[in-house]
Amino acid sequence: MNFDFSEDQKLLREQARRLLAEKCPAKAVRAVVEGEAGYDSDLWKSIAGMGWLGTAIPEVYGGHGLGALDLCVIAEELGRVLAPLPFSSTVCVFAEALLMVGNEEQKQLLLPKVAAGTLIGTFARAEEIGAVTPRATRTRFHGGKLSGTKVPVADGMDAQFAIVLARTGEEPGERALSLALVDLAANGVRRRRLDSIDPSCGHASITFDDTTAEPLGRQGDGWQLTRRVLDRAAVLMAFEQVGGADACLAMAKDYALTRHAFGRAIGSFQAMKHKLADMYIANELARSNAWYGAWALSTDARELPLAAAAARISAIQAFDFAANENVQTHGGIGFTWDADCHLFQKRARALALALGPQRVWKDRLVTELELSNAA
Repeated sequence: MNFDFSEDQKLLREQARRLLAEKCPAKAVRAVVEGEAGYDSDLWKSIAGMGWLGTAIPEVYGGHGLGALDLCVIAEELGRVLAPLPFSSTVCVFAEALLMVGNEEQKQLLLPKVAAGTLIGTFARAEEIGAVTPRATRTRFHGGKLSGTKVPVADGMDAQFAIVLARTGEEPGERALSLALVDLAANGVRRRRLDSIDPSCGHASITFDDTTAEPLGRQGDGWQLTRRVLDRAAVLMAFEQVGGADACLAMAKDYALTRHAFGRAIGSFQAMKHKLADMYIANELARSNAWYGAWALSTDARELPLAAAAARISAIQAFDFAANENVQTHGGIGFTWDADCHLFQKRARALALALGPQRVWKDRLVTELELSNAA
């Protein structure tokens, strides 16, 4: 079994790294963090022009049909530079959901726009009342009309379309939930920008007031479809997190080799070597789990839920640990606004909550391991 990218995928990685080094330096990330724009529109156009947004979208819908592994390559490189883009919301969640359960008309209408970079999409699950559960979902979808409030919604201020988890039945269980596809320019949609720990990953509160929407997938399948979509997104986001963790390790190593104390580089001290070694180990563990997820995703293996949970948990832990240790390695300057360390800390926290908190995925991992052992 080959646990590495193909030669073509390595070329794609090199191409992506070169482009992002030029188009997405730290100052570009800071411009979004400190400005009013929700994302870097110039960079979005650039990666759309390179065809990255349509990597896993079939050619019949305007994409390249390259597959999940190629998308993993791109996700890792975008994570490495903290690209301030609605990539995860649009490509890893919205487009994946459309490909999985959208009807032909919905795919023909929206996927070519995603591939061309002219459409930003999002997935609205959470509500103000707390954890995302069937019982806690109060947004209602009846007779083609959607009513309720979703918050927080990733990239909700910039998205043109949203997939919404809503209640279509009266019973409290999973079968009462369905997915709805809604044009956010429709009547009855109100949006409010929210402050978040990472301003380069914008969030919004979206209220629907008798808003026209259409079903996505079969009625009553909303909860199971959401879990399947999140499994796929978790693998892709794990690569994004691994890329960020790798960048933190590289930053910490470079600083440890150039910063001198007591007449020698701080990287020569044993305590610093241990710190960097621990970061490396956590990163490699996350990478191996991400690869397991990539294999399951690319082959549509039955182990995908288990692999996705493992990838999600290890990637959250690795990125969070690397971001924190990077600050510690930089010492006093690492806590300042002028240093880039805090940008990685904020992104690590934002991605850790993007698809549900770690405890939810730990519960999922335990459940999948029990099912696997029972089989």
